[in-house]
Amino acid sequence: MKKGLKIFGIVILVLLIILIAAPFLFKGSIEKFIKKEINTNLNAKVTWEEVDLSLIRNFPNASVGLQQLLVENNAPFEGDTLFYAEQLNLKMGLMQLFKNEGYSLDEIVLDESLIYLKTNAEGKSNWDIAKATETEAETADETPSSFQLDLKHYEINNSEIIFIDEPGQMAFSLKELNHSGDGDFSTSVFNLRTHTDSKVSFDLEGTNYLSDNFIQLDAELGIDLDQMKFSFLENEAIINQLALRFDGYYQMNEKDAEMDIKFNTPTSDFKNFLALIPEAYASDLDGVETSGNFDVDGHVYGKLDDTYIPKLDIKMKSAEASFKYPDLPKKVEDIFMDIHILNTSGLVEDTEVKISDARFRIDQDQFAGKLNLSRLTTNMLIDLDANGTLNLSKLNQVYPIEGDLDLNGKLLADINAKFDMNAIEEERYQDVQTKGNLKLTGFHYQDEDLPNAYDISEAAVQFSTNNIQLKKLNMKTGSTDLSAQGKLDNLMGFILSDQALKGRFTASSKNFAISDFMMKSENENEESDANENSKNNTQTEEAIKIPDFLDIVLDFSADKVLYDQMQLSQATGSMIIKNETASLQDVSANLFGGSITLNGNVSTRNAQPDFDMKLGLAQIDISQITQQMELAKSLAPIASALIGKVSTNIDLSGNLTADFSPVLSSLVGGALAQINRATVDPKQTPLLNQLNQNLDIIDFSKIKLDGLSTQASFKNGKIDVKPFDFEVEGVNVKVNGSHNFDASMNYTLDFKIPAKKFGSSLGSQLAKLSGEDVNQMYVNLPVTVGGSFTNPKLQMNMQNAVQELTAQIIEKQKQQVKDKVEDRIKDEVGDLLGGNNKNESDSTKTKEKEKVEDQVKDILGGMFGGKKGDKK
Repeated sequence: MKKGLKIFGIVILVLLIILIAAPFLFKGSIEKFIKKEINTNLNAKVTWEEVDLSLIRNFPNASVGLQQLLVENNAPFEGDTLFYAEQLNLKMGLMQLFKNEGYSLDEIVLDESLIYLKTNAEGKSNWDIAKATETEAETADETPSSFQLDLKHYEINNSEIIFIDEPGQMAFSLKELNHSGDGDFSTSVFNLRTHTDSKVSFDLEGTNYLSDNFIQLDAELGIDLDQMKFSFLENEAIINQLALRFDGYYQMNEKDAEMDIKFNTPTSDFKNFLALIPEAYASDLDGVETSGNFDVDGHVYGKLDDTYIPKLDIKMKSAEASFKYPDLPKKVEDIFMDIHILNTSGLVEDTEVKISDARFRIDQDQFAGKLNLSRLTTNMLIDLDANGTLNLSKLNQVYPIEGDLDLNGKLLADINAKFDMNAIEEERYQDVQTKGNLKLTGFHYQDEDLPNAYDISEAAVQFSTNNIQLKKLNMKTGSTDLSAQGKLDNLMGFILSDQALKGRFTASSKNFAISDFMMKSENENEESDANENSKNNTQTEEAIKIPDFLDIVLDFSADKVLYDQMQLSQATGSMIIKNETASLQDVSANLFGGSITLNGNVSTRNAQPDFDMKLGLAQIDISQITQQMELAKSLAPIASALIGKVSTNIDLSGNLTADFSPVLSSLVGGALAQINRATVDPKQTPLLNQLNQNLDIIDFSKIKLDGLSTQASFKNGKIDVKPFDFEVEGVNVKVNGSHNFDASMNYTLDFKIPAKKFGSSLGSQLAKLSGEDVNQMYVNLPVTVGGSFTNPKLQMNMQNAVQELTAQIIEKQKQQVKDKVEDRIKDEVGDLLGGNNKNESDSTKTKEKEKVEDQVKDILGGMFGGKKGDKK
């Protein structure tokens, strides 16, 4: 007994040693085999982090795991991920490890994988990575594969499959995919039991048909691999919460495929219809009370190839149905539906969709409609009929609408339209048969993203063959009122064919506030101390866009228009919106105590919005424009110190910020301004204040600017001012230079100062000159202005000016002395020649000469601050 136990223990120990040691013994050969198969068969880059071999995990079978398996494409999809799996587990019989080559797999499990399938615009597919050999076709039936799939079970867990077909403009995806199957793939005929659940999305030609719709399928398939025929035995699918039962078969032939599949709803409860609505909109159907029926009965049969699609006969019907959500006060009643999707030829263009009856009632309000669509893929024919009354305030009382949506009003409709798509696309609107009326009254709409609620007291639209007339529109939002009427030429083309919406309207308003239509920004409510974050958020905020689908003309008039801090009155003009550009024509208004005219455009066609405007401003109050218009401060450094009226013409173009403010550094253009009348308060601007302090001989509050004209040009953020003159207290000043929109300055002010302005410092010297001489004497004083508007830097040399003027005075006084000496000499000579006393002594003559010399010294001494007889 002990000996037997000993032998058994030794056997167990050996088995354990084998189980532990086997992975080290066989791991290399298995990894080598996998690499060989990949290099032989695949044209792609395949890598993995680690290969794990275990004999314990699935004993008595061996388990091979590849961690972080990645398959990357070569050209033309180089670098794209075709396949990734966090874990790929392969299960095989234990004896398979002892083969030199040719492994047979019993089970495959794929965890957290991504499969990305794509066909590019050239029609090449990224999954076409199998290597082709010259002898492939000849040896396909002769050479057995070294890798066999004798599967009994497979799984795909928490994975995603994405398929994109660029030529077909189609995108399909399965998210959170879980799929498993059990069957015997070692035989050609067997039953396969599968389970699938996932979220499916589907887009075709830019239209989203499914968006994360939940699907579940439990199916047993009869598999015949010899005939490639798959029969549906016991199957039930769930789309969102709609259950479908189906049977039939699908068979793949050499050149086409055949199918004959029938499906229907296992129950006829109306809740089946609500289940078709995506869960994001349908909310929870638990507790919803329903009555009536909803039945789906479909048949898909025939062949599928490059020419034909399966024939279709799908019917959805409901009669005398109703539903009520448990937490809502009202219900929808008298629901009737009759929908038929039919194709009897197998040609896709012959598919028809007929909604011969669709109606419902909420309280006493009834609404009904019919719609027939035919020739879907060629020249689609549309026949629409809708009529009834809909009280919008009751929508969120019968159906759970997410968000704080405040909606009221009554919609009355009686519309009939019949047309084909060619008439729309070719703009043959005379062939579009439309008639009827649409009226909206008492409409109220409030959304959390809107600054104010929208209230439309009445809107009336009349449909006719040629156009659609907006007969009346009266609305209010915030402090804004608006009345409009006009016409739309191609509403159907806009709705059905991506054409621009064309029309012309006339609008009027007593008070129109631009802020009432501006959406709230995300960083509007941020703390004031988070300036840097707010700045960054503003830079990344999406720019305002002029819609590219508008092609309209709007003639408008408004008693008052409010924009930012500006208030316009009696505004009239036209706006043409087309190609993402808003063009303003002949706009005029009263503004800043004067009037303004405007022509130009704003465009958002480029990545950064831009504008090109011509503005005429007449008799504008200078203080108002500088306080309310930032651009005015940038154009004139001393504008804020002026009180009066100005007229100007501005030709301006440049870029705009996301909120349509001018980018000052980008401005190009020019301005011509004329000051009609103005007074100056130097204390209101640092530049004039400093000039007043440094040139105390001039009172700059007495600048004469009436009638002054200035001209400037803008480019690269710089404003070049054409030289101009002005006068202040008899002083002529010539201005030359430029400044930048960043408020930096580079100016030269040339002052021509009369000598009499220096009376306090040169009074005694000037007093010795005649009034006529003083009035003719001037001195030039150049002043260089740098720095900025708020911190100007002045450079001037008053001492040089005084010295220059002193030199002029000395020169003038010398000339006066010379003139006196000459006159005296003439007098003396005259006396001598005229018979004066010849016996006069020489000493007397000498005294007269010294007297003249003393007078000259007195004058010169006075100019240099000395006195006659001063000691040196």
